[in-house]
Amino acid sequence: MPISAEETALLGMDDIELKNIQLQFPSALRMSSEVGCTEVRVRTDRGDIVVAVQGDRSKPAIITYHDLGLNYVCFQPFFNFVDMRALLENFCVYHVNAPGQEDGAPSLPEDFLYPTMDELANQINYVLGHFGIKTFIGFGVGAGANVLARFSLVHPQKVDALTLINCTSNHAGWIEWAYQKLNSRSLKNRGMTQGVLDYLMWHHFGRYPEERNHDLAQMYRMYFTRNVNPTNLSLFIDSYVRRCDLGIARDNDTIKVPVLNITGALSPHVDDTVTFNGRLNPNNSTWMKISDSGMVLEEQPAKISEAFRLFLQGEGYVAPLSPTKITAYRRLSDAGRRRPCRHSPVIRITENPISEAVVC
Repeated sequence: MPISAEETALLGMDDIELKNIQLQFPSALRMSSEVGCTEVRVRTDRGDIVVAVQGDRSKPAIITYHDLGLNYVCFQPFFNFVDMRALLENFCVYHVNAPGQEDGAPSLPEDFLYPTMDELANQINYVLGHFGIKTFIGFGVGAGANVLARFSLVHPQKVDALTLINCTSNHAGWIEWAYQKLNSRSLKNRGMTQGVLDYLMWHHFGRYPEERNHDLAQMYRMYFTRNVNPTNLSLFIDSYVRRCDLGIARDNDTIKVPVLNITGALSPHVDDTVTFNGRLNPNNSTWMKISDSGMVLEEQPAKISEAFRLFLQGEGYVAPLSPTKITAYRRLSDAGRRRPCRHSPVIRITENPISEAVVC
């Protein structure tokens, strides 16, 4: 077969130079503080905090609170997940950052007294006052879940419902106290050491996250190394490890608002959520364990968004989303286009679709 002139030219090339080639993470793994949020600085009695607002402020409020080593950026992949975008037409999300935990935060002064867990919970009152929020739905992870639980105990009339992931209701045990004190000392004196980094990965993902999702684990390792202020994180860790017991019991004073209590099957905090579940009112609480995951928001966003949607439907906050509507959102997401905002009517549903403990 005769060879064309073009093929001859290609065969005669000694080298092929590829220019402007860049590695990129998939969009689902990209953590950015610039995706659909407006940062607002709110003054409190214990210093200023940064609150990132996502959505129309005229809508009902969802307040999020993050875990150790993270800030509101960790919620961005989940709340921009295609199924959640369809749901959030009806809400405005207020992402609360603990003092000094936002990206690019300067080191807090040496004489700064970091708020206790109860004082962190009280700062939410200032957020409500600043934005004129009367009641809200709480969405917290880890230390942030503990903060929201504390607030709901003191101000149940201001909280409509809670979704809490890996929530701890008791004080720190000796093993946790020792590890966290060692981490705090290392962060203050030497910065983000390998030991602290390994502990943060275990805290969020459990064991062997690289075997489940290597890219996701590497992204978080890079995030902890490059984006976290070690001094400020050490203060947050000190506050969390000094937390007191919530002082709740199923047959006594407990959280009065509906609670969706979630953990991952591979999370190191499963036992803490079981203990927490045993101290809640079974008539208005649900415990869920999500299989094959430790950091459920990142590893199982579809299951969490479905559970959250059903939870809100059961409490009467949103209308059911039809499969057709969800499919339309997924198609538009794949095409890289945004659907015009069209708000669904809010209806009351009296039966909670997930009123019993569920393992997914």
